[in-house]
Amino acid sequence: MLLVALLGLLFGPGCPDPKAEPDPLAGARSEMVERQIAARGVRDARVLHVMREVPRHLFVPPEQVSEAYEDHPLPIGSGQTISQPYVVAFMTEQLRLTGTERVLEIGTGSGYQTAVLSRLAAEVYSIEIRPELAAEAKGRLETFGAKNVEVRAADGFYGWPEAAPFDGILVTAAPETVPEPLLAQLAPGGRMVIPVGGFYQELKVIERTPDGFREKSVLPVRFVPFVGEAERHRADDVPR
Repeated sequence: MLLVALLGLLFGPGCPDPKAEPDPLAGARSEMVERQIAARGVRDARVLHVMREVPRHLFVPPEQVSEAYEDHPLPIGSGQTISQPYVVAFMTEQLRLTGTERVLEIGTGSGYQTAVLSRLAAEVYSIEIRPELAAEAKGRLETFGAKNVEVRAADGFYGWPEAAPFDGILVTAAPETVPEPLLAQLAPGGRMVIPVGGFYQELKVIERTPDGFREKSVLPVRFVPFVGEAERHRADDVPR
């Protein structure tokens, strides 16, 4: 019994499996974090740790695996891309997650950003407007073991009202104006990280305060456009 107890302590939940195959790309991930992310100013120790652990190569098409740990976006099909590792880490750091939060992600894409969030928050709700990408991402996330994630194929403009409010909202496509439903679903004290703009885009961090919303621009970026209902609202803003 004592031997069984000791083995349980050594190889219980959260401990490395002694029979597991070594990860041949662990070194590439570590180098990615040091050269592309930490060297460019990301300091959150939890974010850096998770970026070293999440296998980005599992969230890109097979023909892109050789480039999975390089510092640039990659195509994932349906005209969409997976963001460069630095941008994923930077946006995640801006949420200031501690592990207890409920987070909404708009734009699941391949599921990589979702996987990163799943290791840093208590619950993650992710919306992808393209059903084929939502289905593929859901499968990858299940294989990855992200049990605290729900994925929905829907228009992210409306958010996820029945799961709101959210302590963090992260958006991976750029609307020209911030969708009002997302602002409404941000909890008091919560933070939204969202690229905003047309040809010229800025990454904004929006905080909900007792007096309303506080907004700041933190990085020039280039994301795919926010499609769906957001497009109609953009057209409504054009003077007639």
